[in-house]
Amino acid sequence: MAGMSGMDMSPTSSADAAPVTPLRTGQSFQTLFMPAAYTPSPPSGGTDDYRCFLVDPKITKSEYLVGSQFLPNNAAIVHHAIFFKLEKKDVAAAKALDAKDPAEGYTCFSGTGIGDPGAELGGAPWLAAWAPGGTESLAAKGTGYQMEPGTQIIMQVHYNLLATDGKANGADRSGIRLRFVPGTTGLQPLHTTLLVAPIELPCPAGQNGPLCDRDQSIFDEMSRFGSDAGATVAGLNLLCNAAEKPRPGNTQHCDRKAGQTMVVQAVAGHMHLLGRSIKVELNPGTARAKTLLNVPVYNFDDQGARKLPTPITVHPGDNLRVTCTHDAGPEVAATAVRALGRRHQRRDVPGRRHLVGRAGLTAGRPVRSG
Repeated sequence: MAGMSGMDMSPTSSADAAPVTPLRTGQSFQTLFMPAAYTPSPPSGGTDDYRCFLVDPKITKSEYLVGSQFLPNNAAIVHHAIFFKLEKKDVAAAKALDAKDPAEGYTCFSGTGIGDPGAELGGAPWLAAWAPGGTESLAAKGTGYQMEPGTQIIMQVHYNLLATDGKANGADRSGIRLRFVPGTTGLQPLHTTLLVAPIELPCPAGQNGPLCDRDQSIFDEMSRFGSDAGATVAGLNLLCNAAEKPRPGNTQHCDRKAGQTMVVQAVAGHMHLLGRSIKVELNPGTARAKTLLNVPVYNFDDQGARKLPTPITVHPGDNLRVTCTHDAGPEVAATAVRALGRRHQRRDVPGRRHLVGRAGLTAGRPVRSG
């Protein structure tokens, strides 16, 4: 069963991580950890375990979250982590999922497992995310994530056991340090918009294993991560390709129309070791085109959010495009593995699809007067 635990239950190695920036006037820290250690046990003999843990900051009055720092406990097996805002009305559903699973937390894939499996492709109540290279993340001055009384947090941790020969080298009890200010501070509320792109990566020339067949690859994902993985594939093709026959290729993109006005403060891109480049554009191919993120040489160990030099306003109907390029060539894959010393071996192996490349926009909605 997942829940909230305080500083006294924290693993020493994580709790000792110093914040990047000291507390400012009016700010306070709260540190949450998984209430008990969890030993990853990937489904169906795989090496990836996506696990969700419910943590409760016990918010009794409105606050703003203005900073966060993930505290990985067992770095050898923690691949990345995402933190989702859980509204009070959804807490019971999360607890029910937790109660069904006898181990700490519950299995989840892509999102939190709450609501429509494909819903989070269209948006995500992200509060924070961590991948190699990440440290403390601070919201832009004057902005923050609004947290109302009763709000809780779902901590999704992706464990990968390839670096430990397919077996966990020990348990994990990771956590997060949250930086709050009172809700009366009058900040501009932030939210995260998730932009996704499909990965239809063909096998390199000369490879013809069973997972080079798209359907077999999808069935393999579903056998290891459940039916939600299949729903993600179908949702991506519907969202990005109008449900037409997928076109294999190293580079894929997806266009999304903005549904409301927002002011983009920062952008982050996430792929795995076969990722070569990622780009996010606003209104590409028009006179109003702007580049929000451009990583021409992708580095798995540097996935932190990039703050824009000047916030950019996005209007309803504007086109947002994310483009991801991967390379499944065996020489590239082998080089990536050697470069990381097997610490984070590839999840997106040739002939097996890493289902989605993604970028997150951290944006605020303009405050209207009158």
